[in-house]
Amino acid sequence: MLCWLYHKNSWSRIQEFKVALSEDKLDLKVLRELCFSGIPFEGGIRALCWKVLLNYLPLDQLIWESFLKKQREVYSQFLKEMIIQPGIAKANLGLSREDVTMEDHVISHTFIKHVLLQIDKDVRRLYPDMAFFQRPTDYPCQLILDPQNDYETLRRRVEQTTLKAQTVDRNRSGVTNVSSPGKALNLYPSNEYEVLPSGCEAHWEVVERILFIYAKLNPGIAYVQGMNEVVGPIYYTFATDPNNEWKEHAEADTFFCFTNLMSENRDMFIKSLDDSQCGITYKMESVYSMLKEKDMDLYMKLQEQNIKPQYFTFRWLTLLLSQEFLLPDVIRIWDTLFSDQDRFDFLILVCCAMLVLIRDQLLAGDFTVNMRLLQDYPISDVHTILAKAKELQGGS
Repeated sequence: MLCWLYHKNSWSRIQEFKVALSEDKLDLKVLRELCFSGIPFEGGIRALCWKVLLNYLPLDQLIWESFLKKQREVYSQFLKEMIIQPGIAKANLGLSREDVTMEDHVISHTFIKHVLLQIDKDVRRLYPDMAFFQRPTDYPCQLILDPQNDYETLRRRVEQTTLKAQTVDRNRSGVTNVSSPGKALNLYPSNEYEVLPSGCEAHWEVVERILFIYAKLNPGIAYVQGMNEVVGPIYYTFATDPNNEWKEHAEADTFFCFTNLMSENRDMFIKSLDDSQCGITYKMESVYSMLKEKDMDLYMKLQEQNIKPQYFTFRWLTLLLSQEFLLPDVIRIWDTLFSDQDRFDFLILVCCAMLVLIRDQLLAGDFTVNMRLLQDYPISDVHTILAKAKELQGGS
């Protein structure tokens, strides 16, 4: 009986979404209210809703076809201009190859050494418990893989880049010190990752390309470790869309949705803005400010133990909780976050709810026990967490 009710409710919700998405001009308020409680995967509804909620697709469906055609052409142009051997773009403008190669080679080598290598390391390890990102995509980028052109995969560039044995000093911005002479470094043992046949590319390579282009287009922030964890769930959602017409363009659509999300979130990745009102320090302190308002006893306990918000909320906030839960649960949380007009304010509520839900354990624990709880969060039922966050929001 319960199973029948679940399927009936599930079917009923799918119908509600279909009705909302059938309008020529979407009602964003109605769609947000529906999405807040979770979005069905069936029929590609979630992927479609995310594209709207992340301000990629316009509300007017009548212009979707022309809009998407233009955006995907723009992305193809990015591929042509940025995933190429140094100098080709300028050479095609009538400049001699000799005039541009040395300058472009230095810039390109520096970028590969300090940015691409870090992206490559991070995306190869994206959701290691899942096979998805190691599997070949059904839609490899023919522009890159076509042997008749001058383009080269990023994977090949990384493999061809020889680094000297070194000590890598990392901080929030990735690789900062590359030093010490020595033999060539074997970056990736041959048995660590499956080598795909020629003409194929793994999903992680697609994510790598998205992040590489984003970094080239946004030199002020470039790439910061953790961005791979933000783009991963978006790409996964679009690349598993049951509608092949959408799935085929998962790379371009992910790039634009990720760019839009980062336009709202990027200040948390910029160190120079840490202490500003839009920076990560302010956001972390906001979690404690809210906790103080909602649960003074728990707030005082954490203060007495000198457990600072940056010890655990830095990762929670910058990565949108993507490291605290399994991917399906992260996606469910993001349904709600994306649907809330003030999504990052609601994220602070979710973080506060996570603390309140384990208050008894935190009140009973010492510093070591509590740090372990906060860095390896014990509750896996995200519906309980979201319900508590909504309750806290209602009590504001």
